[in-house]
Amino acid sequence: MSFGGFTLLNDINFHITDNDRIGLVGKNGAGKSTLLKLILGLNSPTSGKIMVPPGLTLGYLPQQMEHAKDKSVIDETLTAFNELFELHEKIEKINGELAERTDYDSPQYNNLIVKLNEYNDRVAILEAEPVRSQAEKVLTGLGFKREELERSTATFSQGWNMRIELAKVLLRKPDVLLLDEPTNHLDIESIEWFEDYLKSFPGAIVLISHDRKFLDNITKRTVEIMLGKIYDYKVPYSKYKELRAERMQQQLAAYENQQKMIEKTEEFIERFRYKATKSNQVQSRIKQLDKLERIEVDIEDKSALSVKFPPAPRSGQIVFSAKDATIGYGSKVIIDGVNVTIERGEKIAFVGRNGEGKTTLMRIITKELFPIDGQAGLGYNVDMGYFAQNQEDVLDKNDTVFDTLDKIAVGDIRTKLRDILGAFLFRGEDIDKKVAVLSGGERARLAMAKLMLKPHNLLALDEPTNHMDLISKDILKQALQAYDGTLVIVSHDRDFLDGLVDKIYEFKDGKVKEHLGGVQDFLARKRLENLNELERKAPASQSSAGGAVAEKVTGNETIGKQENKAQAQLTYQQMKEIEREKSRLKKKIEQCEKRIEELEGIIAGLEEELCNVTAPDKILELTAKYETAKRELDEKMDEWAKLSE
Repeated sequence: MSFGGFTLLNDINFHITDNDRIGLVGKNGAGKSTLLKLILGLNSPTSGKIMVPPGLTLGYLPQQMEHAKDKSVIDETLTAFNELFELHEKIEKINGELAERTDYDSPQYNNLIVKLNEYNDRVAILEAEPVRSQAEKVLTGLGFKREELERSTATFSQGWNMRIELAKVLLRKPDVLLLDEPTNHLDIESIEWFEDYLKSFPGAIVLISHDRKFLDNITKRTVEIMLGKIYDYKVPYSKYKELRAERMQQQLAAYENQQKMIEKTEEFIERFRYKATKSNQVQSRIKQLDKLERIEVDIEDKSALSVKFPPAPRSGQIVFSAKDATIGYGSKVIIDGVNVTIERGEKIAFVGRNGEGKTTLMRIITKELFPIDGQAGLGYNVDMGYFAQNQEDVLDKNDTVFDTLDKIAVGDIRTKLRDILGAFLFRGEDIDKKVAVLSGGERARLAMAKLMLKPHNLLALDEPTNHMDLISKDILKQALQAYDGTLVIVSHDRDFLDGLVDKIYEFKDGKVKEHLGGVQDFLARKRLENLNELERKAPASQSSAGGAVAEKVTGNETIGKQENKAQAQLTYQQMKEIEREKSRLKKKIEQCEKRIEELEGIIAGLEEELCNVTAPDKILELTAKYETAKRELDEKMDEWAKLSE
């Protein structure tokens, strides 16, 4: 596949079998999306052939697409069954024709029977259950609430409309699914549902994703595009990374050996070019070099892996706090009763469905928005760096990559701009590109590079990894792990959050709930909550199914019996998780009590000092310290009370 003299894909050969689970990987711009479009027939190859068996159905989800604006969510989703409605019309037409014909032994009559069977078989697949029921099941799995299904698609964001398009692709039940970054607009719980769906999908899947865990959970084969060629590994992504490292070492060794051979050959040619006795040997070696197939190596820039954010200036202990805050836009409330305390050095993730208020609270933190009611604000000496979800609004499209940093850099850092850009994979001519021509991933990297020009003690990052390739995400994650300030991040990327954050705030049904521990702990607890929900529903369903009388809960003894019964049905792993959560809670309470004791000691000391001081300046200084300590003590007492409930 060539564009204007540049060959993007060269001599690609591979085929997709019936139940393949393929992860298509490579750098941004390597040709992954182009390859999907070639398979679909949206693009034609410059040379070679794309062969698709007749009758094979392909389902395609691109990264971006136009959305209908004039229908409800459910009506737009039901357009996925247009094929089914057309099949019913065809079946009706054939049945009418068969009823009128009498040439039972003719080839034409036989062809009609064959077509009728084909259509009926396809209907049986598409109509395994009522179409509306299928649509509702997929939409709720992808995060829609049932009461939202009658709302107009025009009232939803682009991300939610992409979920509708994904639902339509899945409901068409194609033979092959071609998915280009399908998880970009999904939250963590929707991704888990989507994974379960794909695991039971009967056809083949070709998947482009920058979510390592998603690739590992779904794919069994990894096809890498590099330097216009493909390398086919019959293993999931993580195993591919190991095998790729081995192949790169071998390729690099072969490249170095070839370079030595070329150097010696060129040296021989130069040395004996004008000696008549050596002319035949010289010509032979010139031809040898002309015929030589040069080994190319995609060498990774190891310096990129040592990116570091500047050391964070010290802030107060409380970096951000919200107390009984009601947050929204104008009179529209998004979340209420918000009580959040973010302390110095914590690394925190905001997770939940799109539209539940994650970005809204982030805007409160960045002072773009103020609470409708209650209190919310940054703490003492907080200097914040902010990464917005939509880089279109933040970066000037007319600037070059280099100008973007050069315009705001001051002091000694100006001498390191090329190094910083190189660390974020902008090399050579890349730094002279206009922002307008950059891909989504490149803009995200450039915006992150901007944050490194000034030391901040709070980084507020809203979906920083959307559109970033896996190499860029690894670089960013390592830099954030080493960062010594406070981090607040909105993300749905489980692999990126795993090992990075130590506390999670879940946004759900207009409330914010705190979860101590990392993303794996959070997901394990969510599964436990769902299990406990099932346990609570079990007695009623059993009584209706088996005719037994449901037990009426009238006292503590009965409640205790039900809890014991539910606990008995929990797995060993789940019981361990419950114990771990209790241990984490106990540790948090102990830390809180220790800090309360320290603060009470500080306050007592300040009170004693204030009794003996007469200088006005000293009195003001001690009073300010006293007020700060008293305020923190009140906050810690409130926190202790909540933890002890």
